[in-house]
Amino acid sequence: MVVAAGNGAYGSTEKTSAVRKPLMILPTIPRALSPGDQFMLPVTVFAMEPSVRQVSVNLQQNPFFDISGSPAQNITFDKPGDQVVYFNVKVKDVQGVGKLRITAQSGSEKAADETEIDIRNPNPFITRSMQMVLSPGQQWNASAKAIGIPSASTASLELSSLPPMNLQKRLQYLIRYPHGCIEQTTSGAFPQLVLKQLTDLSDAQQAETDRNIRAVIPRLTNFQNRDGGFGYWPGAPDSDEWGSSYAGHFLLEARLQGYLVNESAIQSWKSFQRTKANQWVPATNNFYGGDLQQAYRLYTLALAKAPELGAMNRLREFKYISPEAKWRLAAAYALAGYANAALDLVSGLPLEFPARQHPGMTFGSDLRDQAMALETLTIMGKRDKAQQLVGTVAARLSEDNWYSTQTTSYALLAIAKYCGKNPGKDKIIATVQVGGKPVQINSMKYLTQIPVPFAQGEVPMQVINKGNNTVYARLITTGQPLTGDSIRPTGNPSMLSMTVSYMGTNGKPIDISKMAQGTDFIAKVTVRNTGKQGTYQQMALTQVFPSGWEILNARLADAEPGYKSSPMTYQDIRDDRVHTYFNIRENETLQYSIQLNASYAGRYYLPATTCEAMYDNRIQAASGGRWVEVLNR
Repeated sequence: MVVAAGNGAYGSTEKTSAVRKPLMILPTIPRALSPGDQFMLPVTVFAMEPSVRQVSVNLQQNPFFDISGSPAQNITFDKPGDQVVYFNVKVKDVQGVGKLRITAQSGSEKAADETEIDIRNPNPFITRSMQMVLSPGQQWNASAKAIGIPSASTASLELSSLPPMNLQKRLQYLIRYPHGCIEQTTSGAFPQLVLKQLTDLSDAQQAETDRNIRAVIPRLTNFQNRDGGFGYWPGAPDSDEWGSSYAGHFLLEARLQGYLVNESAIQSWKSFQRTKANQWVPATNNFYGGDLQQAYRLYTLALAKAPELGAMNRLREFKYISPEAKWRLAAAYALAGYANAALDLVSGLPLEFPARQHPGMTFGSDLRDQAMALETLTIMGKRDKAQQLVGTVAARLSEDNWYSTQTTSYALLAIAKYCGKNPGKDKIIATVQVGGKPVQINSMKYLTQIPVPFAQGEVPMQVINKGNNTVYARLITTGQPLTGDSIRPTGNPSMLSMTVSYMGTNGKPIDISKMAQGTDFIAKVTVRNTGKQGTYQQMALTQVFPSGWEILNARLADAEPGYKSSPMTYQDIRDDRVHTYFNIRENETLQYSIQLNASYAGRYYLPATTCEAMYDNRIQAASGGRWVEVLNR
């Protein structure tokens, strides 16, 4: 385009000019693939000049793919135009970023295309562990066995002077958690802030921890509302009070450690906290858990050096204040410089809490409440009581029980803070052999981690306690089973029922085991609350689809879908999966539908569909995975 102007007059002209080569190629590839997938790779060859007649098309061999049949094909053009050639490709049992390089040649004319594609295992991570308590001089021999693909499986040996807390398992659970509300996003990073107080970190581990923390800090601003609070989901109209306190707590701790935090975001958050603190009164809608929510808010204000003493005193005089709220309020008084008031609040209080029937507005559990009490004792300098409690919290983490992101994060946080303020008296002295390579351990930290690399599927390991005190050893292995491996879906049909069905655009059921390429269809999930425990909050429905299917996102197409789903609180649509979040009342049935297209010919794995209450693992349902085919037209 040419534009001209002069003496108040303007003019322009434009001309379309085609940019092309005599020979061009265009492959059509799924956005992502899984180990074991088999697909038909179409390559469109364009002959733009009459001189292009005999064309040889080649697909290069590489470590990620096997080619069934010849990697080279020849085609003939009588005149300029386009033709399609097909290659049958199978994904090897590997993970990573694969490359498909295709070349074409006709005489002196050449064309090439190289496409990177993510090869990911859609199956969930599985963690296995074994442990041994080593007396002085005792030896332990064990073997770490890879789960799934050895190169993608990880293992870690933990040696601890405390009861082992499954640190690697619990930390990776938080980092890899697939959902991302304000609480879960914060929980994924919070323990990493204090990790170095608990264990020695290598330069690479410290760099990775810093990257994770720096990535989460700006992400949290996506949740912040105009009132200064943080919504449970990005764009939520109302701020979540516990989530606001929790996210603000993390940002304050991050700033104290030297991370860059937006000051205006902190000031806006403090204003929100102050307003809510002064407005709070007990009511029917916040009677259970509301006092703890207020106590935590007051604690964060005290941590921000802006204590609201009037609100603290009013809560202290509340007739029905719970023990867990007293522990949290005592921490606020201690930070504000009122040690005697803090001591009076916790005098005679128990260090055990009843198991919760519901996580409630604070996403809590009895273990989370114990962790908060441990943090309070650490702040108050009560080492003897804290020492008793830290062993209890660590021992509960070492069990193979499920804990929510909130409970896991706060338990690790409280243990690390205790360890940072109370250096260990017992050294960990041990000789370790991993795969025949010796490692000498001599550490004053409470916990030491030794990575176990998988060159093959199994690594022998030996530990000898050379010190004078007991050492707790735990070997933790994490990995994803191979696609198609037998993974038994877990569920509790007495609490939650779920059915998954597929239908055509005409509403009639279809068989997804074999579908013609180009078919539009709908995946419908029906979920029912069986009425055993009232309303279920913070439900998450996860649907991961095969590589050969495409999600038809009506929002991106600026069109209304031809089906209707039940109300939801949030929906996250990605390339190959959809996360849907909702609440479901007692005896209520909800339906959620996703429009799909069978886009790429081949054989692919359809992972399990799961539905769960994110803070109560008793409420869950799942369907099994299976192989499906998309037939070439």
